[in-house]
Amino acid sequence: MQITETAIPGVLIFTPKLFSDARGAFCETYNERVMREAGLPTVWPQDNFSISSKNVVRGIHYQLLQPQGKLVRAVYGAVLDVAVDLRRSSATFGAHVAVELSDTNGAMLWIPPGFGHAFAALTEKAGFAYKVTDYYSPAGERTILWNDPKLGIDWPISEANAIVSEKDRQGRRLDEAEVFS
Repeated sequence: MQITETAIPGVLIFTPKLFSDARGAFCETYNERVMREAGLPTVWPQDNFSISSKNVVRGIHYQLLQPQGKLVRAVYGAVLDVAVDLRRSSATFGAHVAVELSDTNGAMLWIPPGFGHAFAALTEKAGFAYKVTDYYSPAGERTILWNDPKLGIDWPISEANAIVSEKDRQGRRLDEAEVFS
């Protein structure tokens, strides 16, 4: 498995080796030893899966209580996945990493605790799976507006075409949000 560092220390891209032939393809999506050697946790109390239609934008979500690290991937289709540094004490506070994850590139993104997470579905349907380091905490959940201009995220979807939940439309701008210290 290839591990690539991103512009934000700690946010990593994992690209598994894909074996293809006339029958289809195979890849290893998780290897505890590889993850441990890369500094990731090896206990994942919860796995999640969502299906989104093209132009759906989910996020930017994070939990102040029970912060979650996430290992995310597109099982089918493609998404633009975004991690936003929400650690006020970090030199990269407010910066983001955006990576296309798809069923063809097989890439996975590790998003450590202290980051917000969002993605946009780029294909007609996108199946999105992720492992998390802690359980979902509704009391700790927060949302930052996906299109906050201060973040400068270059979404491949116009605001007019974006399909966003009411909860995500009510998100806060980064300047107003509760974030990590």
